[in-house]
Amino acid sequence: MAFETIISDISKRGVATITFNRPDRGNALSPGMVDEIVAHLGELAADAAVRVVVLRAVGKHFCGGADVTPRKDGPAPKSSLADLLINLDQFPKPTIAVVQGGAIGAGAAVTACCDVVYALPDAFFSVPEVRLGIVPGGVVPVLERALGLRNLRRYALSGERITGPESVRAGMAHELHAPENMDAAVDQLVDAFLLGAPNAQRITKEEVAHYNHPTIVSVRTAPRGPGHGVHTDEAREGIAAFKEKRKPNWYKS
Repeated sequence: MAFETIISDISKRGVATITFNRPDRGNALSPGMVDEIVAHLGELAADAAVRVVVLRAVGKHFCGGADVTPRKDGPAPKSSLADLLINLDQFPKPTIAVVQGGAIGAGAAVTACCDVVYALPDAFFSVPEVRLGIVPGGVVPVLERALGLRNLRRYALSGERITGPESVRAGMAHELHAPENMDAAVDQLVDAFLLGAPNAQRITKEEVAHYNHPTIVSVRTAPRGPGHGVHTDEAREGIAAFKEKRKPNWYKS
């Protein structure tokens, strides 16, 4: 299958690597990219030869969040961000995210749906939507499970970056590895996963999910009122300020 926004590779050991490939957009999740990832995850889930999935990215950032660029005319998207998060979270095989640069907003949510997150020294995680006048909405249930309520309140309300050892302490990453050590660390983890029985791993993930609160399906039912979305006055000002590289009008120096 040919892809426009991702690169896929499957090793002889059954390790599938999905590499985000929109570096010019910071690997932001466009509707087309979401469609490709969701469709490919379905293929990999059904392929008995695939044992582990690794998410990587080309360029400076792992994933800059949802792409807010107005969509050009074309086929309607087949999948939503919620579909992506649910499919990744419920993927029946072990998943690993290798994060460099930013995992921002929806990008942070993607990592929170993986079983293991390894971060490079330059990695950071953030939920900056409020700085754009936008409510994080559907990513909150996913991030609450990773960060916990207290940490999520801080980082979702401030938009601060979670970097370095703090990303491990806060729950966004499991381990930090230097660039020269990352591949070996991932290989070691993959080998550990390959020692597990595939059916036992699938059932274990299902059982663990049973005790999740909030559950992954909360991404579909998160509150969405008049203050949500990108069409509020605050969102218009926040996005304009971001593009113009200035402080928003609600910031007082």
